[in-house]
Amino acid sequence: MLRLSGLYLPLDHEPEALPAAIAWRLGIEPTDLVRFSIYRRGNDARRRNAIQLVYTVDVELTDEATVLARLSGDKDLKPTPDMTYKFATQAPADWNGLRPVVIGAGPCGLFAGLILAQMGFRPIILDRGKVVRQRTKDTWGLWRRGELNPDSNVQFGEGGAGTFSDGKLYCRVKDPRFLGRKVLEEFVRAGAPDDILWEAHPHIGTFRLVTMVESMRRTIEELGGEYRWETRVDDVELERLPDGKQGLRGLHLHDGSFLEADHVVLAVGHSARPTFEMLHRRGVHLEAKPFSIGVRIEHPQSWIDRARFGKCAGHPDLGPAAYSLAHHCANGRTVYSFCMCPGGRVVAATSEEGRVVTNGMSQYSRAEFNANSGLVVAIDPARDYPGGPLAGIELQRHWEDLAFVAGGSNYHAPGQKVGDMLAGRASTELGEVVPSYKPGVTMTDLTQCLPDYAIEAFREALPVFGRQIANYDHPDAVMTGVETRTSSPVRITRGADFQSLNVARLFPAGEGAGYAGGILSAAIDGIKTAEAVARSIMAG
Repeated sequence: MLRLSGLYLPLDHEPEALPAAIAWRLGIEPTDLVRFSIYRRGNDARRRNAIQLVYTVDVELTDEATVLARLSGDKDLKPTPDMTYKFATQAPADWNGLRPVVIGAGPCGLFAGLILAQMGFRPIILDRGKVVRQRTKDTWGLWRRGELNPDSNVQFGEGGAGTFSDGKLYCRVKDPRFLGRKVLEEFVRAGAPDDILWEAHPHIGTFRLVTMVESMRRTIEELGGEYRWETRVDDVELERLPDGKQGLRGLHLHDGSFLEADHVVLAVGHSARPTFEMLHRRGVHLEAKPFSIGVRIEHPQSWIDRARFGKCAGHPDLGPAAYSLAHHCANGRTVYSFCMCPGGRVVAATSEEGRVVTNGMSQYSRAEFNANSGLVVAIDPARDYPGGPLAGIELQRHWEDLAFVAGGSNYHAPGQKVGDMLAGRASTELGEVVPSYKPGVTMTDLTQCLPDYAIEAFREALPVFGRQIANYDHPDAVMTGVETRTSSPVRITRGADFQSLNVARLFPAGEGAGYAGGILSAAIDGIKTAEAVARSIMAG
């Protein structure tokens, strides 16, 4: 087969227009096109009132060699690569070694566990939280009643933080082995819609993610894997290995039991602060990592649709519009949009009592009234938290504490209208935009719970963004704080073998370890880490 990219067609094209465009582009008769499949579909909205769909297709022709030779200079035509996932190794049928352990059941831990199970290693998966449906009930307890369960919430439990998100399935990770395709195929097998395989910016949404992680859990268990819920790892036990290095011997669990383990995937997520602190005490090498801090900003989705798509707004092939913005400010800071959720809502995402954290999520339909996005300022250890590997955590906690107080000390979030922020005054009432955050928003002055450099940067960036997207800086748009969990504030450093730099047989992975950002990249890192674990086990 051949892969042909760069096929542009009108938004409302007829189905037969695509095969006709393929034949015209390749200079062949329609009868020479045996079959085709869509590999990728996106859109070109640079001319918002004349938006085009952009296709990449895989085609089978009667004489592919001749066409490929004739169009050898066409950079948009090449042989279709082999996208089949190939396992790094396979456990022998009689393998009875010490089972690998995966800590964390988010996207990284889920795929690390799945790949290890598919290779025959029967992993044990630990998570401090609960199964996804019970976890959902606990999460609603915070959203509806202001009652937080520190072990079962947006951050902790089956599916990880990605379960309560937009379910975006795209990233900028270079993927020469098509590991992202393996992730998408497993999601489809677990019940995701087929269109995630070919949409340029696929997403799933929370409700579908719930049923999918349940399906994947059953697959892992059918392959001999084992889940242990409400199981917190309180300590690691290390030993001196024959080569003089430190190595992992096992895990001390919260109930006082000890789990012997010599291959452990640490896929704990970016909010596992007690785990980071424990690892630091044990001398596992950590370093502070850059992240970002800011707010969630909300506009009516219809405003964003009109600004991005013009008269094409509302077209079913486009769906709700998204955006991506960035501005480099005079104070040396960069303001950018993060985790944009079309047709979604802002959610309470704290995992610690007495703190307020915001995040965004959407359902698959993206049908809710508002669009929301993180609007954040990039920060780094050298400039903003130079106090050691855990200093970023303390910075997060500081602003989350202040947000809790500014919101009323009841898990309501502090909010402010854009017009009031730009004018330097507190907000006392809502305007045209109604915030979606539950359990509620207290209108106030966000300077109480954000650093001065962030406020200064927002005041410069918002009018710039308003010139790029009409109404972005509308006075009634609402900013809700604080967004602090954009990524992990630490990196658990590892080598080329995916093992900790100074503790053998400990495999830091995913977003919490500082090696991913978002569902797809975390899942890909889980696959790579599982492969490294399997190779290490088989090497003895």
